[in-house]
Amino acid sequence: MKNRIGIVGAPITIAQPNYGVDLGPNAIRYAGLHKRLDGLNVNFKDYGNIDIENVGTNEKDSKTNLKNLKEVVNGNQKIADEIKVIKSRGDFPLILGGDHSIAIGTISGLYNHYKDLGVIWFDAHADLNTGETSPSGNIHGMSLAASLGEGHKDLTSINGEGPKVRPEHTVIIGARSIDEGEREFIKERGIQVYTMRDIEKLGMDTVMKEAIDYLSNRVDGVHLSLDVDGIDPLHTPGTGTPVVGGPSYRETFHAMSALYDSQILTSVEVVEVNPLLDNKNKTAEVAADMIAAVFGEKYI
Repeated sequence: MKNRIGIVGAPITIAQPNYGVDLGPNAIRYAGLHKRLDGLNVNFKDYGNIDIENVGTNEKDSKTNLKNLKEVVNGNQKIADEIKVIKSRGDFPLILGGDHSIAIGTISGLYNHYKDLGVIWFDAHADLNTGETSPSGNIHGMSLAASLGEGHKDLTSINGEGPKVRPEHTVIIGARSIDEGEREFIKERGIQVYTMRDIEKLGMDTVMKEAIDYLSNRVDGVHLSLDVDGIDPLHTPGTGTPVVGGPSYRETFHAMSALYDSQILTSVEVVEVNPLLDNKNKTAEVAADMIAAVFGEKYI
């Protein structure tokens, strides 16, 4: 890693219904993140947490079918602005969430710095809903769709109107809870998806090699969006929408190590750590482990 890592917390919590995910950034830090990076001789600067106003309700808007749209947009605009500043300094952005809606701001902030940005979406969910297809109205389940230019205009127009990433530059890994509308979205746009069935059939090593090769020839930067619910909840109990049957700790660590070896990543975010749902900060510790693997930590 040649560039300094610029760490920032993005504590949005109102794009999903559980209190506590705004505490995720500090929980990951408390789990020893700085010490781990120091041990890898990685140069980093922690810029602290973005000031997010998490004031909203769990009521859907009758016109949009969305919850807390204005507040989520305002928070993500702040994230986008901060990411642009971090990139302008030449830093490698490492964003600590916060719920997965923060990806809208992160990817929007990265948008102007790459002609063809790629995204690896490591998640139990596809997050490809819109107000028209979402069963819940929770915007954290719409963040990839918004980044692809689909959904409410206020979500898709942060840092400029339109898509910030293309479907053919997107790879979803670990999906095992996909809504019907999301299935149609994937088929219509030809998004590359590795479900848990693919991981079980091919093995994580093959999946990561294919994903890396797929993006390497198409993009000039790759953002990793790692939702801790992408990992099996046996290892990450402290998250709001756990789905059983996910990749193991070992498989996920291997996936992160493969990304480090490829040197394909240009930014990383880790989301959905909720200390109020956790067991002795176990999920934050796993998140710190995976971040360490992304930046070069090995078993030996």
